[in-house]
Amino acid sequence: MGDGHRLGRRFGWLWGAYGTSALGTWLAFGAFPLIAVQVLHSGPAAVAALSAVGSAVGAAVAVPLGPWVDFRRKRPVLIAMDLVRCAALLTVPAAFALGALTFLQLLLVSVVVAAADITFRAASGAYLKTLLAAEDLLVANARFESTAWTTTIIGPPLGGAMIGLLGPVVTVVADAVSYLLSALGIHASRGHEPRPERREGSRMRAGDLLDGWRYILGDAMLRPLFFNTAAFNALVMATQPLLAVLMLGPLGYAPWQYGLAFAAPAIGGLFGSRLAQPLVTRFEQHRVLLAAGTLRALWPVGLAFVGPGTGGLLLVIAVELGLIFCCGVFNPVSATYRLERTATGRVARTLSAWAVTTKATTALLTAVWGVLGSLLGPRPAIVLAGLLLLATPLLLPRHGTGTTPRPEAEPARDRT
Repeated sequence: MGDGHRLGRRFGWLWGAYGTSALGTWLAFGAFPLIAVQVLHSGPAAVAALSAVGSAVGAAVAVPLGPWVDFRRKRPVLIAMDLVRCAALLTVPAAFALGALTFLQLLLVSVVVAAADITFRAASGAYLKTLLAAEDLLVANARFESTAWTTTIIGPPLGGAMIGLLGPVVTVVADAVSYLLSALGIHASRGHEPRPERREGSRMRAGDLLDGWRYILGDAMLRPLFFNTAAFNALVMATQPLLAVLMLGPLGYAPWQYGLAFAAPAIGGLFGSRLAQPLVTRFEQHRVLLAAGTLRALWPVGLAFVGPGTGGLLLVIAVELGLIFCCGVFNPVSATYRLERTATGRVARTLSAWAVTTKATTALLTAVWGVLGSLLGPRPAIVLAGLLLLATPLLLPRHGTGTTPRPEAEPARDRT
């Protein structure tokens, strides 16, 4: 916890809260689909809709919350979003215990959690920028990234064991408790947070809903990174269901082998995130952003060559390891670049618009690639996505200057 202490007590609480909620999320990974199948006896179409529709509608619900967050103190918003997620998730075991659980309830809970997730991320980015000096942002983002990959490695196996012993509803309770603990941790951080300046008039205008997108698209440095991130994430995620169908179907892999193929490479993200700051110190931020963003796009096309047996399994692990390592480097550098480039008073709106677009694009391309997989077969659809990913580095910012945001008053930073 040396870095957490160096960055201040309040960052340490924020970091601990993030790790706690991230672990809870991964413990409950896949719980809703399992509940839909095992408890509610839902079919494949309903299970797919639970993920895609919940995420997409949640993103739409989050649209007005970005501007709302910008004009409020961020710590109370973070606590509120944690409590909202906790309360929403607890309705699932409560309804299950009463024999009243329905598919509609699962869908509504997934929408609420998705909207709260986006709002929490937007508020936490804005809070982080007021909490730390600019030179500490990369260290902080690297720590978050490292924690994310660590919980990715630990959470699913533990969650799988809990589901096997106690059923999927128990992991939903664990996820809810993790948000409660996160809220308590953020509350314990205390400290003074300056109230954001309000514009003339107190009511939010309709035009504010689009302000995050206007800010991104009007910025020559943020705009290409925005399109790159949305396209890359959506294409990678769109192929995951098809790869599952290919590996668990025609190629004959057991479920544990499929799980191993994606759990083991997560260690690459842990190493990549730890290398992010040293690489930026040595080679400069933009060079690392461009190199890692380019290299991560080269790996997915390798999944086109996966075959049966041990050799095919090792190929998937190698491809995912390379991909996740490059993402582990890229993600904290990109997050820091985005925060540095965005004026403090617009961070929540910008990050909210960013997350909404990424989630909506991912939902859309997942649906499109599902159709392509049905028409062409899983492997040709995976090949097509891999080839399109090779073009995504062209969308990265081509110049290494310009991380200073547009002029705006910066609040004093609390380094307690």
